[in-house]
Amino acid sequence: MKIIIADTSAVVRAIFEQNLQKYSDLQIIASVPNSRQLAKSIQENEPDVIICGFDLTESIIFEDFKKFSQSNQIPVLFLAGSEEELTKSRSLSLSDSMLKPKLNSYDPSFFDSISERLAKIISQSPRKCSCGSESSTGENAFKILCIGASTGGPSAVSQVLKGLGKNFPLPVLYAQHIEIGADENLASWLAGECHNIHITVARDGEEARPGHVYMAPADRHLVIDYAKSNGTPVLHLSDEEPERFLRPAVNKLFRSAAHFYKQNCLAVLLTGMGMDGADGCKVICDRGGWTIVEDKSTCTVFGMPAAAIEAGGAKEILPRGDISNRILELVKK
Repeated sequence: MKIIIADTSAVVRAIFEQNLQKYSDLQIIASVPNSRQLAKSIQENEPDVIICGFDLTESIIFEDFKKFSQSNQIPVLFLAGSEEELTKSRSLSLSDSMLKPKLNSYDPSFFDSISERLAKIISQSPRKCSCGSESSTGENAFKILCIGASTGGPSAVSQVLKGLGKNFPLPVLYAQHIEIGADENLASWLAGECHNIHITVARDGEEARPGHVYMAPADRHLVIDYAKSNGTPVLHLSDEEPERFLRPAVNKLFRSAAHFYKQNCLAVLLTGMGMDGADGCKVICDRGGWTIVEDKSTCTVFGMPAAAIEAGGAKEILPRGDISNRILELVKK
């Protein structure tokens, strides 16, 4: 991730340069003291994001930066020196704003927070980052596996997860239509069936780790809040309205993964009644990702896989017993 630091204080710029260089995924390409040099540096260096600490209480600087923010689509993390500046910055529709610490208050936790904020605003930006989960991988270098299921889903998911073996290299996000109050029991049952992989009910704000399965809790949507600069997904549990009377909805999860991972997203849609997951599969395919849907011959109910096939969201159609091996083949590629 290429960064420009823009601050009138040479001391502040030096603090940022010294501390951010410790993060291997962050590259400081310029450090500038005013908006004129910032504009020039943008043309010369094409940054992915800007960290800006200009004093917006000065009207000339504010108007100058307002013109800049309106004419550029580059994400900006603004560091305000006061509550007044923070309020002014919010009128500029910048990507993110926060209060700047006092000079004696910069510490490692602050820069960890900066790194996470940069990853989040880059993930939500329409511009493509020069280094991150999208561009640092090849077309088939999958970063995440999503699984959706409904009627007959637990036994189907159990069979697929068992087949992945130990040390599966991707985080697995799983949305299952389930009754309220039954989620912890299902996760425990799956964990007892699948000793090769760690299975839990997802928590809000949790970082999804490889070789772990994160199941959507009953009556909450599981989505990706953002992807960190190293590709790690940070999870969010949403209380948004049900989709097609369903919460959690497979579509919500699949669309979220497609948004952040594009061609690096792998998804499996298993047995289930209705149409949930069909649109999500189509979005994943449209973004360059890969989908596998369960064949009618092994489905308890062929509703959801059939809807995905009809919508053009099925890259492959496989019987349940072949899905795990195919996942491993794709991931090893």
